[in-house]
Amino acid sequence: MLPDNASIRHAAREAASEVAGQPIRDGQRLVTSALIDSLSVLKLISLLEKKLHVRIPPETLQPEDFDEVDLIVRTIERVAKPAT
Repeated sequence: MLPDNASIRHAAREAASEVAGQPIRDGQRLVTSALIDSLSVLKLISLLEKKLHVRIPPETLQPEDFDEVDLIVRTIERVAKPAT
């Protein structure tokens, strides 16, 4: 079972803040503002998998899928699978 929207949003904001090294607000651009780079996106995915206990298959994702908290939430809801 996947976490609910509020849990995903909280984890996304927390993980993005950790990767960026500063607090992240909803709507704040991460990738397009160069706050995080494509390698940092991989770290973000790994953190989200640990925090949410899900698997996020990276092969169909683009860095832009993680450009802001709302996009992260939608991406996780779309592609994440429960961790086994």
